[in-house]
Parts: sequence; C-alpha cells; structure tokens
Amino acid sequence: QFLMANKLDTAMWICRLFTVYCSALFVLPLLGLHEAASFYQRALLANALTSALRLHQRLPHFQLSRAFLAQALLEDSCHYLLYSLIFVNSYPVTMSIFPVLLFSLLHAATYTKKVLDARSSNSLPFLRNLLEKLNTNQQNILKFIACNEIFLMPATVFMLFSGQGSLLQPFIYYRFLTLRYSSRRNPYCRTLFTELRIVLEHLIMKPSCPVFVRRLCLSSISFISRLAPTVA
Repeated sequence: QFLMANKLDTAMWICRLFTVYCSALFVLPLLGLHEAASFYQRALLANALTSALRLHQRLPHFQLSRAFLAQALLEDSCHYLLYSLIFVNSYPVTMSIFPVLLFSLLHAATYTKKVLDARSSNSLPFLRNLLEKLNTNQQNILKFIACNEIFLMPATVFMLFSGQGSLLQPFIYYRFLTLRYSSRRNPYCRTLFTELRIVLEHLIMKPSCPVFVRRLCLSSISFISRLAPTVA
C-alpha cells in the first residue's frame, strides 16, 4: 500500500536500485569487460530517467520558456540529467560512474528505510544497521562525490587530447561544474574547491617549494577563481 500510494517515489527507488546494480557490475566487471561497457551506459540512462522523474516532481508544470529553464537549472536533478547525457555516449570512465553510483545508493537507502518503517518498525534489523552506517558516513560520501565532480574536469580535457572524448565535452562539463558550484542544496562542491585552494596555498608557501612552481600554482588558482560563478 505504501509503494502504490507513492508511485513516483517508488519508480525512482527502483531506478536507483537498478543504477546501483549496473554501476557495481561496471566497476567490478564480473561478466566480462565487453558487458561492463554496456552496464556503464545502462547506469547512466537509469540515472537520467531518475533525474528526469525527480525534476518532474520538483517542477510538475512544464513550460517552454526561459524562466522555466532558469528555474530547472537550479535543481540538482537537472544537473545530473545533464551529467548523464554528457557521459552516456562517451568512452567509459570509472571516475564518472562514482557520483551516479553513490548518489543513487544514498537516495535508495533513504527510501528503503521508509519502506521498512511502513512494513514494521523492527523489520530486517541487519539491513537497518547497514542503512544507518551509510547515513552516518553521508557527509564523507558527499565530499567524495564533490571531489569526483571537480577532478573530472581535467579528466575530460585529457580524454580530448588522448582521442577518447569529443571537443564539446569539456565545455559542456564546465557548465555542469558551474551549476554544481552554485547548487543551493548541495554546497560540497563549493566547499571542496575552497579546501583544495587552502591546502594548495599552504603547500606552495613553504620555503622548500620552488619559485616557478609557486608562481604556476598561484596563476592557476587565480585563473580558476575567475572562472567560478558568482553565488548569491
């Protein structure tokens, strides 16, 4: 009854579980490398479907207007719909599947707990314990996802020069990264950029750091800072 009463949430839950399943079979290619590539695409397509359903839930009344598009781009679900479309037809990159896998795992765990509560307050204690441990480490997982989002930017540039990516991919991914940086619900990308800058500045200001390395790093920090969007 609980699942039927929340059909959209249940559909997203099933999609997220399928995303976790496909992502796991890509990261651990138990069925062979050829099959792993197809599981990579399936995971991203399932994530795109989940993101589209979540976006529909957040903005149920679609309008073909600039205002609606601007509102949609503020939603995290729109960001990961774009993310899935960026990588779904690209060369499989293990780093790109981790945000999809971990976000799906976190959201699926949250809804699984609701399903267990609807069934019985004491049902499946072993599973409840696993879900609780996952929830306890949520902040570290979100930081790891943000780290993946950041380091995928130079990875897309490397893929371009190695012949495994398209010319547009780094530019579209840069747009995705600016959306994540400006996210209202998830500040971890912004936080990680700040923490990485503090750590790097601390390292290059040591006397043992060569002057040319310090200048190169300071120039890079200044360049990246200029690219960062303004956050209200």
